[in-house]
Amino acid sequence: MNDVSPPSLQTFTIGSIRVAKILDTLEPTNPRVLYVDKRKEDFEPYLEWLQPYFLDAGKRLLLSIHTFVVWTKHHTILIDTCVGTHKQGLAFPHWNGRQDSTYLRDLAAVGCAPEAVDYVFCTHMHLDHTGWNTRLQDDRWVPTFPNATYLFDKREWEYWRDDPTPSEQAVVRQNILPVIEAGKVTWIEGAWEIDDQVTLLPTPGHTPGHCSVRLHSEGQEAIITGDLMVHPVQVAEPQWSQLADTDKALAIRTRTQFVEQYCDTQTMILGTHFNTPTGVYIVSTRGGGRSGYGRQKAPSARAAPQAAVRLSPLVRESRQRVQRSWLRGIGMPGLAYRFSSDRVRSRLPGTALQFMRE
Repeated sequence: MNDVSPPSLQTFTIGSIRVAKILDTLEPTNPRVLYVDKRKEDFEPYLEWLQPYFLDAGKRLLLSIHTFVVWTKHHTILIDTCVGTHKQGLAFPHWNGRQDSTYLRDLAAVGCAPEAVDYVFCTHMHLDHTGWNTRLQDDRWVPTFPNATYLFDKREWEYWRDDPTPSEQAVVRQNILPVIEAGKVTWIEGAWEIDDQVTLLPTPGHTPGHCSVRLHSEGQEAIITGDLMVHPVQVAEPQWSQLADTDKALAIRTRTQFVEQYCDTQTMILGTHFNTPTGVYIVSTRGGGRSGYGRQKAPSARAAPQAAVRLSPLVRESRQRVQRSWLRGIGMPGLAYRFSSDRVRSRLPGTALQFMRE
């Protein structure tokens, strides 16, 4: 269901839709930066499937910051624009004055010139999702994609425009206002259909106007998460609050409902911060009694399946409420594979990943 590419230029297909992942930066991150009440030891029940793709040997989160380029039969669309360059006053100082990104070069490598982009949509207005909205030209911030319509959510803008935090105002001043002042914005409110293959889905909690993105074509479907969940561990632990969630209780409800809705479906989950393999499926296993997967919690009527997430073969079972959710990964470089009627499993040596070889 996807092509073979280097990790920074990973590609997928969803029916007639083509998707390319363009990496801006890969950030090894202490878990406490994201989950302030969690320690590295809290990840130990999940090391079998988290390492080496989503957690390094030192138990740091491997957070990928990337754009999804989406080509539909009508449009070229960018989903999230990462960190950018030459920005100042950001909440993460190591991104200030950044100049070493290969982002625009990698866009060109997949055949996406800035002038060819029709729409830019940021799932929300955090610094690592809006940075390449603009670039510095003659000491002025100008839209990076000069012919694009930028879709900004009204509720999201109303929340951030008057935030007094200096680092948030730096984002507004450098990444958002120049696009508005250039007359490039179409204002939206929640659910929105870009075309008949791309729909914006409200997934609030991380921020008030946060939206995920549904791609659908020829009976196939994928969801681009945004920061609905930042790390795959949150499929197993949707109740783990992220530091940056503006409404933590709502974010937990949104994540839980998302996992429940897409468990045991053919919907590909494209994680906005998921390191390669990036595209996964949420699948269940029967029962919840396996050992070595952490604490057991009885699910409520609306709770998502609780327990370990792992990269494993897709288990075809009836779509009943179960206690455990797994992830099956796709998109790893070095193998060509797609969905077919006769699925031949090919194990990648040394991992629990299994793929469908062409």
